[in-house]
Amino acid sequence: MKKITVVGSGYVGLVTGTCFAETGNDVLCVDIDAEKVSMMQNGKVPIYEPNLETYFERNIKADRLKFTTSLEDGVSHGEIIFLALPTPPGEDGSADLSYILKVADQLGGLMKEYKVIVDKSTVPVGTAEKVHAAIKKNANVDFAVVSNPEFLREGFAVSDFMKPDRVVIGTSDERAVKVMESLYKPFVRQGNPIYFMDEKSAELTKYAANSFLATKITFMNEVANFCEIVGADVDKVRVGIGSDSRIGKRFLFPGIGYGGSCFPKDVQALLKSGKDQGFNFEILEAVTKVNHNQKTILLPKIKNYFKGDLKAKKIAIWGLSFKPDTDDIREAPALYLIERLLAEGAEITAYDPEAIENVKRHEVGNKISFGKNEYDVLVNADALIICTEWSVFRNPNFDKIKGLMKDPVIFDGRNLFDTDDMNDKGFYYSSIGRKTIN
Repeated sequence: MKKITVVGSGYVGLVTGTCFAETGNDVLCVDIDAEKVSMMQNGKVPIYEPNLETYFERNIKADRLKFTTSLEDGVSHGEIIFLALPTPPGEDGSADLSYILKVADQLGGLMKEYKVIVDKSTVPVGTAEKVHAAIKKNANVDFAVVSNPEFLREGFAVSDFMKPDRVVIGTSDERAVKVMESLYKPFVRQGNPIYFMDEKSAELTKYAANSFLATKITFMNEVANFCEIVGADVDKVRVGIGSDSRIGKRFLFPGIGYGGSCFPKDVQALLKSGKDQGFNFEILEAVTKVNHNQKTILLPKIKNYFKGDLKAKKIAIWGLSFKPDTDDIREAPALYLIERLLAEGAEITAYDPEAIENVKRHEVGNKISFGKNEYDVLVNADALIICTEWSVFRNPNFDKIKGLMKDPVIFDGRNLFDTDDMNDKGFYYSSIGRKTIN
């Protein structure tokens, strides 16, 4: 059992703290948001993530997971202190380190004994050095700063943490190596590796991994767009290239672009880090441009169907979160498309299993209406647009859909349905990288 403090109880921090508590550790989570801390102390999870609530409630009951607003109490409690603080993108794409460095500046004066300080946030190369320098200014004891990037997929974060493909730890402190190895040993019992490396390599590993996956997604979207021009079927192309073990089957599904809290931010941050060093990631510039355009790739198809006039057209939207199994709407393609549709004069009614409340707080939230379920939004709709591939959308009642809509028209941004099947059912069906069914 180790005493762990997690500073920041956002998505990464809360999953990290809860999962460490699940393996028997004594965890104290620190957050400056008193309302959120009170909510968590009363057993309420402030975010939606599958299986998190079960672990959260179990470990609060077992008194292994606690919450406070006091950084001083957090530093006193933890032999290992995780910094899971936000690093939002600045206007120039750089990662904002102000939250991390502000806490680091306070840590030195609060430490009374050796501590292992762990950067869990996604941070640019060289951040560990900056954190070390900020702490050292006021520290009178030895400490180590470790880079331990997270590789959590929203919707699968708990399982990813409990059974990681790999654990990356960057440190040059031998004492910290032993502490971190002992901490993570319960999570890699099946033999998955713990990779120890220098701090800069660990920091770059996270950015490089996400940027590569973003590139893979974007390449497949470009292929899909070309398929439509030449009459090829992207689903067949995807299967054909995915069977090559050098390429693999994952992240080859075309759609309306990637979003979320990681890929857009991390690609931009790596681009900016390169420019700061006089290096231009030309491939990432292309990825960013293509992905931005892909988010509204359905709009010309929709306008063409309605002969350029969307005024007063009632458009139903299925899916608002950037991906299924999360309520996260950061950089969600649905929001970009909704903004463009509203500008064209369309009326929007949307449904999402988890993200509606977050969208209501977004700038488009008071410009659209919301349904109680996926069928509610279809009443008298001129068209349905699918933006997020929630499981509940995969096998709907198509007869009911046809009965509710003015015309059976679907623009599918996630290729949920078989084109031949949609033809047999009598739908107008337009998707990504495949033939349009008229």
